[in-house]
Amino acid sequence: MIMENSIQPRKQRKFRYNAPMHQRKKMVAVHVSKELKAKLGTARRSVPAHKGDRVKVMRGERKGLTGKILEVELNDLKVYVEGYTQKNAKGIEKLMPVDPSNLLLLEGEFSKDRLEMIQRSGKKKQ
Repeated sequence: MIMENSIQPRKQRKFRYNAPMHQRKKMVAVHVSKELKAKLGTARRSVPAHKGDRVKVMRGERKGLTGKILEVELNDLKVYVEGYTQKNAKGIEKLMPVDPSNLLLLEGEFSKDRLEMIQRSGKKKQ
């Protein structure tokens, strides 16, 4: 991913805020579990999140919760996971956004295109 050359936080935030959609897709990548890496035969650390993937929350008050990804929001760079909800003032349960860096991919549907993307990375399991 092409990042700004600066290390200044304001310029990093500006880059993320103004990033085009094809770069935002890479920004919603989730870490891959060791078991899934072995199954896929790759050393790749992360893959972009997809609707329907099964993930585990690794950080926060709901650490350990597992569920499917219901929505990937590229505009906000957030992911919505089933079961990760909060009651609002009216008492209605609403999905809470989760940062993809706090998730671990347990299993997912790896179509032909998604597998090709993993193979293109060139990182093979040693």
